[in-house]
Amino acid sequence: MEKTIKQLRKGGRQMSDEKAKEKAKKQIPLRVSASLYAEIAQWAEDDFRSINGQIEFLLTECVKYRKKKDKE
Repeated sequence: MEKTIKQLRKGGRQMSDEKAKEKAKKQIPLRVSASLYAEIAQWAEDDFRSINGQIEFLLTECVKYRKKKDKE
């Protein structure tokens, strides 16, 4: 992670450590059924996103929903 943060701070643009950490991404292996993959792929195409972008979007929305639900 520290290496990624240093890379993000290079290149003329200085970022705060907080902002660099926010931009750093973790990779995770994900196994899904072929049918679920096809559904996500179609949904991503409909929304003009990559499959990875669609999965990240959906996970982000689920986390936001859960946080909102926990506050109630």
